[in-house]
Amino acid sequence: MFEFYLSNTRLIADISGALFWPEKQTVIFSDLHLEKGSWFAKQNIFLPPYDTLDTLNRVEKVINYFKPSRVISLGDSFHDDTWMERISKDQIAKILNLTNSYEWFWIHGNHDPSGAPSLGGINLNHYLDPPLTFRHEAKRGLADGEVSGHFHPKAKIKLNRNSFADRCFVSDEKRVILPAFGSFTGGLNVMDKAISSFLQDDFKVFLLGSKVRQFPKMALIP
Repeated sequence: MFEFYLSNTRLIADISGALFWPEKQTVIFSDLHLEKGSWFAKQNIFLPPYDTLDTLNRVEKVINYFKPSRVISLGDSFHDDTWMERISKDQIAKILNLTNSYEWFWIHGNHDPSGAPSLGGINLNHYLDPPLTFRHEAKRGLADGEVSGHFHPKAKIKLNRNSFADRCFVSDEKRVILPAFGSFTGGLNVMDKAISSFLQDDFKVFLLGSKVRQFPKMALIP
């Protein structure tokens, strides 16, 4: 875990890729992409069909550790409009157990269908809890306290003549972009303009690996 501040608010970047807001007892996940594996199967690209179960098990593990009162899923929680035709009843029951046990917010993302009213929780386009604003995709302009996902950030680091890459959080103390939490989600280098153009020039990454470690922009490899 790595502690940092966003708009003078203490947050914890967890090794899992989840974010924790201690003051509000809130866990935040981004880009679960549930049923992505079965969507690939529809395209005749066959991957092990266990990504939804693995993702939900890891969600439960994080929740059991932090014991929050509230959970926010930052969008792209589901991979496509027809995910519910493919998900198992056991996994639906697992989701309902979570949404019935906690105050749960589903933020709408570009992959999500119109909402998930049958799965409990509250569906929103964005959520404001000052000084933080939660949305799926970073918004240009004033962004003090913005928490978002969407870009699946990862970083490549050069350290002691070696280089390595992994998922990461990226923050400039005004906004933070979370890594994707889902099992089959991949990532985009934070040095890509699609991500870096949202950030001030002195941004930092919190790289996931054996532990969460902070690196400045100057340590990153495009």
